[in-house]
Amino acid sequence: MGTFRRASHFGMALAERGHAVTLMAVSPNARLRLCVRDLSGVKLVETPDLFSGSLRSGWDPWNVLRRVLWLNGQSFEIVHAIESRPVVLLPALIARRRGAKLIMDWCDWFGQGGSVEERPNPLVRAVLRPVETFFEEHFRTRADGTLVINTFLREKAIALGVPPNRVEVIYDGADTRFIPQDRIESRRATGLPGEAPLIGYAGRIYTFDAALMASAFNRVLKSVPDARLVLVGYFNRNIEALLDCPEAVIRTGWLTAEQVFQYLAACDVCWLPLRDTGANRGRWPSKLCDYLTAGRPVVATAVGDLSDLIPRYRVGIVTLDNPDDFARCTAEMLSDRDRCDTMGRAARRAAEDVFNWTLKVDELEDFYKRVLRAH
Repeated sequence: MGTFRRASHFGMALAERGHAVTLMAVSPNARLRLCVRDLSGVKLVETPDLFSGSLRSGWDPWNVLRRVLWLNGQSFEIVHAIESRPVVLLPALIARRRGAKLIMDWCDWFGQGGSVEERPNPLVRAVLRPVETFFEEHFRTRADGTLVINTFLREKAIALGVPPNRVEVIYDGADTRFIPQDRIESRRATGLPGEAPLIGYAGRIYTFDAALMASAFNRVLKSVPDARLVLVGYFNRNIEALLDCPEAVIRTGWLTAEQVFQYLAACDVCWLPLRDTGANRGRWPSKLCDYLTAGRPVVATAVGDLSDLIPRYRVGIVTLDNPDDFARCTAEMLSDRDRCDTMGRAARRAAEDVFNWTLKVDELEDFYKRVLRAH
């Protein structure tokens, strides 16, 4: 999932620099046994979880116990807890009691006002809201250092009592090992339509964002009738049911990382239709870095840090979070090939010079050293 992507990129880069890195993650399928294996120089400890599927998300007591038992006899200078659900938080707090410095990383706003409000079942929302909020907020001031994924969560951490000099914003990075191909070459390689204007979107989406996407695409088709919406990778909503022309959607299904970038490179523009909600203000849409890596311009709603970063680096345009403005700006981009190409080149430069994972790990390593020096 998204946090594993952040943790593994950090971990592998730190291992390349000579640090001894252990990464603990929920096993994809193990129920009882713990597995230790190598991941590009990182010791990957896959811990078992009695739940299955999407429920393997940080709540299983058996997983907590297996992690605590494995930590017996282990020694770390730093323990970096990415998110704060019990499977991560409780072993991290125990490691801190044994001498490690605790870094708490806040990548999503799960609690009251955040993504828990996106859950469609009101009973589930009511049950999870106080639980998510407690684990998310109660332990923040115990950390020796706090990382956040955007400025919104920085302000929330400070409001909870975390000293400002112990909080650092580090965005997710771009995997620039992929070298994007020409748009036409990518269409040939993927089999996408050679002449149609293509709008790309990668990965999953919230329900309310999907409604914005569908309404905007219906409007785009009125002015650009041959446009196609390419859903790259696994997409979790029945968007076709909301569209006037469902046949204008192209789904790729599951892809390798390299295939994701190639499909994105085949598109004219890439989309980030985000409603201005707590869930979206309190996260970092990692697909943005995929769009930049692929060298494609972005059309996004002005939510959170995107409202500053996208115009600052001239990698796309930001709009209001309503379908009319989002569709109008998209249609304007699709009609201006030179503008798309210019912003696409700027997007790739931003991936290399601003959001490169190597640069993000530089920031992380500096933060670790500051925490160790402070103590």
